[in-house]
Amino acid sequence: MSSNINTPALSEQEIVRREKLQKLASENKNPYLKTRFEVTHHSTEIVDGFDALEGKVCSIAGRLMSKRVMGKAAFIHVSDRDGELQVYVKRDDIGEEEYASFKKDYDIGDIVGVKGFVFKTNSGEVSLHAENLEMLSKALRPLPEKFNGLKDIDAKYRHREVDLIMNADVRKTFIMRSKIIEFLRSYLNERGYLEVDTPILNTIEIGASARPFVTHHNTLDIDMFLRIETELYLKRLIVGGFEKVYEVGRIFRNEGMDPRHNPEFTSVEMYQAYANYTDMMDLIEDMYRQMTLKICGKSVIPYGENEIDMVSPWKRYTMAEAVKLYSGEDYDTWADDAAAREIAKKHHVELERGEDSTKGDVLSALFEEFVEDKLIQPTFIFKYPVEVSPLAKRCPDDTLFTERFEYYINGMEMGNAFSELNDPIDQRERFVAQLKAREAQGISGASLDEDFLMALEQGMPPTGGLGLGLDRLCMLLTNNTNIRDVILFPTMKPLAAGENAPAEEEAGE
Repeated sequence: MSSNINTPALSEQEIVRREKLQKLASENKNPYLKTRFEVTHHSTEIVDGFDALEGKVCSIAGRLMSKRVMGKAAFIHVSDRDGELQVYVKRDDIGEEEYASFKKDYDIGDIVGVKGFVFKTNSGEVSLHAENLEMLSKALRPLPEKFNGLKDIDAKYRHREVDLIMNADVRKTFIMRSKIIEFLRSYLNERGYLEVDTPILNTIEIGASARPFVTHHNTLDIDMFLRIETELYLKRLIVGGFEKVYEVGRIFRNEGMDPRHNPEFTSVEMYQAYANYTDMMDLIEDMYRQMTLKICGKSVIPYGENEIDMVSPWKRYTMAEAVKLYSGEDYDTWADDAAAREIAKKHHVELERGEDSTKGDVLSALFEEFVEDKLIQPTFIFKYPVEVSPLAKRCPDDTLFTERFEYYINGMEMGNAFSELNDPIDQRERFVAQLKAREAQGISGASLDEDFLMALEQGMPPTGGLGLGLDRLCMLLTNNTNIRDVILFPTMKPLAAGENAPAEEEAGE
């Protein structure tokens, strides 16, 4: 009987490293048996604090990134959480036996611990003079060539841990991502928002346009759906009496992948009772202003080929105003739905609902065609048609439009907000219309969320709500144009059995 477990062939370096590990184990020096090493300082602390630390004993631990042996002495570089530090290793200081093992058994990529005193070399580089050197873990697989880190894009995303080892800029990106999340939480907490967690697994597929991932619960023997948003549960909490809530949560959508979309991503949704969409505009503009200054240290930041002014007042247009500005088409002159469809045909703009499309559908389609990619500086677009806004409250002065906005930066939609619809009768009618539209497209299986509708019938106060894509925000503030560069482990197609990721040149000593 054949097995589907394949042991990958080892390279020459991998074979040699395993032989070294066996040798160390035979000498009772198996590094994997070590459980602890006391770290007193990190590399940046030693470099920045040299004046106070000169001559003092410190210990660091990290990955061996370079090794230059010159007879009875050697220089190595150790990479830790903060950066790299040069270490001077001398045979007479660490002992002849350990020095011999260092020369023969230590490889680039090994995890080491070093204890010694701080000094400067003749060239002026702050370094650690080793008095004790230990191997804490053996790297059985060699690192790629250090120049430019990983060059193969597939390998960068599939083996992010190696990318992080080799590329300081990648580490910086994800440190910034963590600081962005920390800032968001702090900003909202200080303003009285309560962070909550809502279910990821749902028992029904709601009628939204996004398609869910489906799994099966064995005990209940029912299919379940990974959430495509956190909105409906959060609004039920507003009904329950929490006046300000937010969630930083993972979202799953069974859709396409491109530089701006990953099937698994992170959203930040916030809801505030007794507020409307203009309050959310003011909040998001202030949040981005303060966040940019805090995270980036400046008000104008680079993004791709553009310079984005994040602090100056953001532009604000209705959707109809923006379409008129960039396409020349004036929504107010369209006599009826048929006239609007003729406008779309004139511009060769396809309409999702074809001959059933309304003026609102056409306006939204023209916006996508003519406006979105022109919105480079931060811009609010508000008053969206009812047809494309099933959860937003109608504008009191024009019921064909809703109190909804999206905001755009560098031609990219960054977030979506409403004065939330709290009329349960209107909400039910819109949900039903949404389901019928799906059925007309041949998409079945979705249901009305009766639990949410029941919650609305209990009475929800006027509420402003906003959701933003955390990954796109991180793209913006770290100047990355591909969403996979700000997600630690983006979704990747599995390699076929026996297939290996493209090989990288291995680092030498």
